[in-house]
Amino acid sequence: MKLGYSTWGMPTVPVDIALAHLAGLGFDGVELTVIPGYSTELTSLTKSERRRILKLLKKHNLALPAIAGHTDLMADDPKTHTTNLKRLQRTIDLAVDWAGPDGPPAIDTTAGSSPDAWESRKSQLVERTQELAEYAQAKGVMIAMEPHVGSIIDTPQKMVELIELVGLPTVKVNFDISHFNVMGYSIEESVSALAQHAVHTHVKDETGRAPNHQFLIPGEGVFDYVAYLQSMQCHGYTGYISAEVSVMVQRRPTYDPLDAATQTYATLSKAFDVAGIDRRD
Repeated sequence: MKLGYSTWGMPTVPVDIALAHLAGLGFDGVELTVIPGYSTELTSLTKSERRRILKLLKKHNLALPAIAGHTDLMADDPKTHTTNLKRLQRTIDLAVDWAGPDGPPAIDTTAGSSPDAWESRKSQLVERTQELAEYAQAKGVMIAMEPHVGSIIDTPQKMVELIELVGLPTVKVNFDISHFNVMGYSIEESVSALAQHAVHTHVKDETGRAPNHQFLIPGEGVFDYVAYLQSMQCHGYTGYISAEVSVMVQRRPTYDPLDAATQTYATLSKAFDVAGIDRRD
């Protein structure tokens, strides 16, 4: 396994600064965020800027295992859904442009909607996911759907069922275990269900139980990263463990995105060492 960092926690940091900082800390890879409000927002990425960022990734020896393209897939309004689908398709095209030695990065996204819509809108979710996945399959790109507390896909069981119902090899999981932690799932329960389907991950820290939970910077909360890493290794996961700093944390008046990345690296690199996992393998 390797250690990555998502620029989700760096919305206004110029990409040059973000990549130099992450590489200097020792991260192995980065997930670039391309949603509105970010310095690498999709519509700002001209052909020349895409090439420049690729060169920056190579210069800093950072892999790009995933792109954070989170866009609502369950919008009620048909016109809004069409717009959202097109945006996700353009994000897939970006993944092709940013393909590395191991192929294009995965596209991380969430489904949206709410948990109580699962039974009434499941067939629509399957249909829309299939449409997106077919486009991705034609481009050789993986869709990494992220189960999320408060969304239509909020449990490991729902995520596995969606994968089975869609029935396409391009639909996998962006496995953010923090959403299950705050719902009371044990590490083993969620890892045993989803590690085998994961093409990318997020980790945060947290305290409390949903809906009265708080997401935190790694090292601030109660999450046992050593047990998590050992469980992921036991269940055969070999990809990136990518840290994500939530919007909850970013709302702090004193939030510093570079300091957060520094604290995160110190916490997670130590957990890798204690877990006995060699990132050079």
